[in-house]
Amino acid sequence: MASPDGDRVVALSLQLSQAHQELRRRIGAVRAGIGQRRLDDDTLRTHCLAFCAELTAHHQGEDEGVFAHLVRERPELAGTVAKLVEDHEMIAAILARVRELADHAAESPGEGLEAVGRELDGLTAIMESHFAYEERTISKALDSVVPDSGWSDQVFRFG
Repeated sequence: MASPDGDRVVALSLQLSQAHQELRRRIGAVRAGIGQRRLDDDTLRTHCLAFCAELTAHHQGEDEGVFAHLVRERPELAGTVAKLVEDHEMIAAILARVRELADHAAESPGEGLEAVGRELDGLTAIMESHFAYEERTISKALDSVVPDSGWSDQVFRFG
């Protein structure tokens, strides 16, 4: 679907949904890898940190890019955007905890890995709720009124 300015080939809401699906896949892969970690490497820590960085970049891109445009064009969505930004702050705190636990688990496997797993389980549940709410509440507005001023790389593409 093309936007009114003709710049987009795919609707922004579809790209957002695809980005969320990729983040779901990546956290699932990190979670699945916990039981497969070898004691002599820090693969889990590396994967956790990479995932944390990707999710953080995604949310920063939304907060600093798409959400600012969205509120300018659709002021009635300011409350919804404020809730999404609040969710991002809560998720950022959980990501900080995941990073701490991953660092600890790299040095002390066993209980450390179990703690990372529990934190990832909680993060997964919160992410799922957040992603569903975000997609449900802003998708139509994304497709109709949000210009892409360069924010989309950070929101939609992961390294």
